[in-house]
Amino acid sequence: MSTYPPSSIALPTDPHSFASRSPVRAKHLALALAVDFDSHTLSGSATWQLAEPGAATEVVFDTRDLTIESVEALDAYGAATAANFTLDSVADPVLGQALSVALTPAMTAVRIHYRTSPTAAALQWLAPEQTAGTQPFLFTQSQAILARTWLPCQDSPGIRFTYEATVRVPAHLLALMSAENPQQLRASGEYRFRMTEPIPAYLMALAVGDLAFEPLSHRTGIYAEPATLPTATHEFADLEKMVAAAEELYGPYRWERYDLLVLPPSFPFGGMENPRLTFVTPTILAGDRSLTSLVAHELAHSWSGNLVTNATWNDFWLNEGFTVYFERRIMEHLYGAEYADMLQVLGRAALHHTIEEIGVASPDTHLHLALAGRDPDEGLTEIAYEKGCALLLTLESLVGRPRLDVFIKEYFARFSFQAMDTATFLHYLRAELLDHEPGLEGNLNLAAWVDGPGLPSNAPPVSSRRFDAVDQSLIQLQGGAAPAALLPSTADWSSHEWVHFLHGLPATLSAEQLAALDAAFHFTASGNSEILAAWFPHTLRAGYAAAGPALEKFLLHVGRRKFLVPLYRALLATPDGRSRARAIYAKARPNYHSVATGTIDALLSEQA
Repeated sequence: MSTYPPSSIALPTDPHSFASRSPVRAKHLALALAVDFDSHTLSGSATWQLAEPGAATEVVFDTRDLTIESVEALDAYGAATAANFTLDSVADPVLGQALSVALTPAMTAVRIHYRTSPTAAALQWLAPEQTAGTQPFLFTQSQAILARTWLPCQDSPGIRFTYEATVRVPAHLLALMSAENPQQLRASGEYRFRMTEPIPAYLMALAVGDLAFEPLSHRTGIYAEPATLPTATHEFADLEKMVAAAEELYGPYRWERYDLLVLPPSFPFGGMENPRLTFVTPTILAGDRSLTSLVAHELAHSWSGNLVTNATWNDFWLNEGFTVYFERRIMEHLYGAEYADMLQVLGRAALHHTIEEIGVASPDTHLHLALAGRDPDEGLTEIAYEKGCALLLTLESLVGRPRLDVFIKEYFARFSFQAMDTATFLHYLRAELLDHEPGLEGNLNLAAWVDGPGLPSNAPPVSSRRFDAVDQSLIQLQGGAAPAALLPSTADWSSHEWVHFLHGLPATLSAEQLAALDAAFHFTASGNSEILAAWFPHTLRAGYAAAGPALEKFLLHVGRRKFLVPLYRALLATPDGRSRARAIYAKARPNYHSVATGTIDALLSEQA
C-alpha cells in the first residue's frame, strides 16, 4: 500500500459553493421531512452536527429557492435556542443564497427549519399519467449543485457527511433514499433512513412512488413501479455478476447493498450513482440486456466518484474518466473484449463529435476545467468521460494493464471517502507511477491531456472487429444492395452494431431510401431508445414523414437529455422545424426535469 501523504497538497476552494469557504464543516445530518404532493413541497428540518467549530464565529450553508423559517442552535445536550442567521438578500441565479449562522462557544449543531419551492430545480413531481401506474411520483436529481434546492447543505463535492432521515409520505407510497432502504410499504407512511458512510451533497437522493422490490441476490435488487418490475428484473439479471466483476478488478464494494431504482421516463440522465440506490432511466430496458453497460458505469461510480470524489466540478474528469474506463473493463470481463471494443469505438466517436461541437481549441476541451462563474452543468460533457478514459487507455498502453490495475486499485483504497482534485492526483500519479520510469511522463504527454485542448495525438486508436463487419454491410448498401439483402448478416447484431450502422449511413439519403431501410429493419417501430435516437435525425433530414408520429411520441415521453438535445437540434434544422419543435416542446416540457428544460429552453431561445 502506498505511503503517499494525502495532506501534502491542500484542496482548492470550490467556486460553486458558498459553504466551501466556511470556517466550519458539517459532519452529520439529521433530516426530517414531510412530502406534500398537493403543494409540491418538502417541509421540515435539517439538523447539522458541526465538526470542531472551535473559535469560529459562523457556519455557512448553500441554499437556492428555499424558504428558511427559523434556525436553532443546539448544545452538546441537545438543548435548542434561537440562533442568529442571515440569508443573502440577492440570489445568484446559479449558486443561490448563502445562509450564514452565527456560532457561540456552546453550539455543536444547527437545526434549520425550511420548506422547498414548488419549482425546486432538483425535484420532479409527476402526475399519475406521467408514470407507468396510477399514482404520483417524486424523484430528486442533486448533481451537480441542485441539492441546495431541496435541503440547506454544504453543497460541494469536496465536503462529506453521514446522515439519517425520517420522511413522511402518503401511506400508499414507498419512500427510498441513497441510504439503507425499506423493501416494502409501511402502513404509517413514515420511513427512517441511515447512511453511515460519508457522502457529498450531490449524492443525496429521495424518491417516492408506487414502488415494488424484487431481489436479485443477497446484496442486489430492483425497485420499480409494479408494471415495470418484471421487465426490469429480466433486463438486469446479471447485476450480481457485475458487482463481483468490479470487486475482482478494483477491490471490495464498500456500500453493503447495490440496488437499482427504475424511474419514470422523464429522468434526465441515463443513470445517477446515488450510493446504495442507483437511479436509472427506463430507456435502457431494451429487452435484450444490450444497454446494460450504463448500469456497469453507475456501479463503477461506487469506486470512482462515490468512494474517491472530485473535489470541485472543475475536476469532474476524475469521476467520469476513471468510471468510463472501469465500466468497459467490467463489460469486457463479463462479455469479452470484442463487446468492450464496440463501446470504446462508440465512445471515441462521441468524443470527436463533442470536440467538433465545442471547438477543437476551446479550453472546455481540457480535462481540468475552469467553470467559475458558470453553471457546473456545462462541464458534464464527453470531454470528462471519454477524454478521461482515453488518458487512462494511453497510460495502459505505456505501462501495461497489470501495472495500471495495481495503481488504480491502490488509488481507490488509499483515498477512500476522500476528495481528490486534479493537482493532488497528478502529484500522486507522478510519485506512484510516472517517476519510477525515466521519460514516462514525457511519453504520456500529461500536460497536453490535462491542460491542453482536443485529443492529444498519442491517444491509442480504438477499433472493433464487429463494427468492421457492420462497415462491410454499409459498403454493400452504398454499392446498390437492397436493404433486405443485408438481413442474414444483421440477424445477430446488438444495439451497438445497429447504432454504428445508423451513424454510418450517408446524410444524403432520400425519404424513399429511408422507407426501404425501415421496411427491412423496422427502425421507426423499434422499442430501443438508442436505435430510435440514431434513426430520427436521418428521418428529419430527409423529410421521411412516416417517422413523424413516432418522433413526437418519443419527445413527449422520454426526458433523457442525451437524446433530447440532438433531436431538437435536428428538428430545428428542418424547414418548418422551429414552429414544430416549439409545438412539441410546449406539450412535452411538463414531462421533463429542470436539468433538461434548462438546456432546451436555451436551445430554442437561440433559434428565435
